[in-house]
Amino acid sequence: MPSLDSILRGVTKPARYTGGEWNALVKGWETTPVRIALAYPDVYEIGMSNMAIPILYDILNRQPDVLAERVYAPWVDMAAALRRAGTPLFSLESRHPLSDFDILGFSLGYELTYTNVLNMMDLAGIPVYSEERDGGSFPLVIAGGGACLNPEPMADFIDLFVIGEGEEVVVEFLELYRGLRSNTGERPDRRELLRAAAAIPGVYVPRFYEVRYHAGSGILSSFAPIAPDAQCRIQRRVVATLPPPVTRPVMPYIEIVHDRGAVEVQRGCSRGCRFCQAGVIYRPVRERPLEEVEQAVTQLVRNCGYSEVSLLSLSTSDYGGIDKLIAGLSDRFRAENLSLSLPSLRIDNFSLDLIEALPEGRKMGLTFAPEAGTERLRQAINKPISDDVILETVTAAYQRGWRSLKLYFMIGLPTETMEDVDGISRLVGRIVQAGKLKGNLPRVRVSAGIFIPKPHTPYQWLPQETPDSLIPKCESLKVGLRRAKASFSWPDTATSFLEAALSRGDRRIGKVIRRAWETGCTFDAWSERFDQAKWQEAFIYCGLTPHFYAHRTRSLDELLPWAHIDVGVGQAFLRREFERTLAARATPDCRSGLCQVCGLQQASASCRRKYAALLSEKGAEAVGRSGGVAEH
Repeated sequence: MPSLDSILRGVTKPARYTGGEWNALVKGWETTPVRIALAYPDVYEIGMSNMAIPILYDILNRQPDVLAERVYAPWVDMAAALRRAGTPLFSLESRHPLSDFDILGFSLGYELTYTNVLNMMDLAGIPVYSEERDGGSFPLVIAGGGACLNPEPMADFIDLFVIGEGEEVVVEFLELYRGLRSNTGERPDRRELLRAAAAIPGVYVPRFYEVRYHAGSGILSSFAPIAPDAQCRIQRRVVATLPPPVTRPVMPYIEIVHDRGAVEVQRGCSRGCRFCQAGVIYRPVRERPLEEVEQAVTQLVRNCGYSEVSLLSLSTSDYGGIDKLIAGLSDRFRAENLSLSLPSLRIDNFSLDLIEALPEGRKMGLTFAPEAGTERLRQAINKPISDDVILETVTAAYQRGWRSLKLYFMIGLPTETMEDVDGISRLVGRIVQAGKLKGNLPRVRVSAGIFIPKPHTPYQWLPQETPDSLIPKCESLKVGLRRAKASFSWPDTATSFLEAALSRGDRRIGKVIRRAWETGCTFDAWSERFDQAKWQEAFIYCGLTPHFYAHRTRSLDELLPWAHIDVGVGQAFLRREFERTLAARATPDCRSGLCQVCGLQQASASCRRKYAALLSEKGAEAVGRSGGVAEH
């Protein structure tokens, strides 16, 4: 059998697989009873930029009797080399085969990585179907992450899903695991462990549920638990207080996608953009204390030597005291020349003030996301930014010395017309002209994504627009932006179509994923690897059509494949937001106004205060009658 060194000499970027990085933790294999492999189903450079794996890595390795090691999806050349050599996929820290671990945990954040999950298990010699693992001594395969809020497409392959935030659930599950492990240290009986785990809030065990479909339409007809401890609805776990930030992360040997330090300053967003799944599944807003953020940045710089740190949030400029935080960090690290980055900023002059206050005052470029080209459509999707505010902001940016702008829009949004699409070109043209009036030669880049109606959003009942409709819009936009002297990029309609089908799929989609992987599909998010023909063949082979999942309008009373997952945001709120889209009517941000009664009004102290204020102003009867504050 070829040595690992000889294998690595024949693949690209061998440092992806060597391990041994600074801050990596290697515990004694023979002396640590519980062994967990944390898996990210994409290449090292992307997986090392993910925030979930370092958090779990830190929490688990703090347990004296637990070791947690990492593994990422090997690129095509490495996967082929492992198969030729007969070498199973291994962890980075100790290079043990994944099949030697007690638990294999996948972080699922993106649907187009699903075939990589199957490929990683197969490379490790682990059967891909959950039921095939019952007869042998295989790891328990669990999964968590944003994509698990509709777990059904991967239900046949995963033993146990963690629904929601995992920081507390993993500790509770470990307590259960320890209690069921035999005195000799043997792994617990799989079915006994799964039955007990199903009673933990936030844990979903797919095998304990029966799924039925209408014979004629193929629509889901029933979803019911068939085991005593299985919950009828699985509630998303929400961490009330964010755990301490990771300040000693593993340092990569090669450049990764986000090659900088990162501190999560807050979790959740209350802005309520109706297209945004993250804005629903990460509610409510929870802020870290300013002092904790400052201390975390200090420790991160000391422990890792970073020269750049990103302050992460879904909407960083909404963090209370963000201006004070930046001023304090800038003063503290003036001598070290530390650079701070602020992703996810609103389009307003306050954001410009924040960027201006950053150390070094760099003028590399600004990125904003208007999302839609007209005020009417921005109202409809609940991102009510006026053209005037956008133009005032970019004009102020030009006056302060910025020359480069990147603007994000979406094509195919609900209620969108060609007038809205042409509105993007007109708005961008005015932005370019504003720069010229200031004596600049602005560089404006426009990126347009294709809208995908996601589960647990107000648009979960709507279809994705078809490629036949989207392509003419993109062509028209291309012509308009060329006239406006702006560059333009947009994603492939085929990959967006597949993402829509997978993200809105039911349990039958698992057969399609299996077939696509068997025919060679992996790294489907990579343009050079995506094979539309193989996916089309996989759907046909399984007697299904992607159009059923991506392009079909659902009735408001249809049983959706993800209906058993309770994210905390109520269906009444989602329906109300859907109806407000049709009326092009915005919903106020509950952080600056009254509670909107989304369903999470008891989830945090801030929410409870807002809800109490609403009851005081409107009265319990009025709030109950309206289902919220629709007339506020």
